[in-house]
Amino acid sequence: MAGYFDSTEKGAAAALDAVEISIIRSLAVQLLELIGPGDDHLGDDPLAELFAEGPSEAPTDPVLRRLFPDAYADPATATTAQEAEELRARSAEFRRFTENDLRAAKRESALLVVRTLDAVPVDSEGGGIVELTADQSRQWIGALNDLRLAIAARLDLRDESDTDELFQLPDSDPRKPMVIAQLWLAGLQESLIETLVAGD
Repeated sequence: MAGYFDSTEKGAAAALDAVEISIIRSLAVQLLELIGPGDDHLGDDPLAELFAEGPSEAPTDPVLRRLFPDAYADPATATTAQEAEELRARSAEFRRFTENDLRAAKRESALLVVRTLDAVPVDSEGGGIVELTADQSRQWIGALNDLRLAIAARLDLRDESDTDELFQLPDSDPRKPMVIAQLWLAGLQESLIETLVAGD
């Protein structure tokens, strides 16, 4: 079970060492900082929250662009200026009414990861067993996917061949730890998905 999830009666569990816990927690905290705070300024007014509009422009940060992509095709692929403008307008409209909710969901999942890891009873070496319910597993899957996408964006990875190429980098290359972390997170996420499938 070390380093990957297995099925349990309640959901899933993984034995993670101190380094693995530290890596996941650190990445989740960085993701929270990047996504930003919630809409606390709206207070307890449900109508204000319901009608709050999000941004209409795509984020400039490459990680946020990967996490919150445009809903419609890239205007650069349009055959006419009018089509390009329509694609921009449709993406902007969609983003205005969905991005706040998407950010909130990603924020909630990343926060759950941090809180779960903080609650793990650690052994003498700083490791421990992470236990998740089925619902928590679903949120962890989403958060792990976001962490993988964030690393891929920082490494400018577009597909599997890019990952394979970077995996051949010498250990002295500063990108190598990020590549290994991205591959490990993919395996961790896959093992967690398998526990949910097995439980259905």
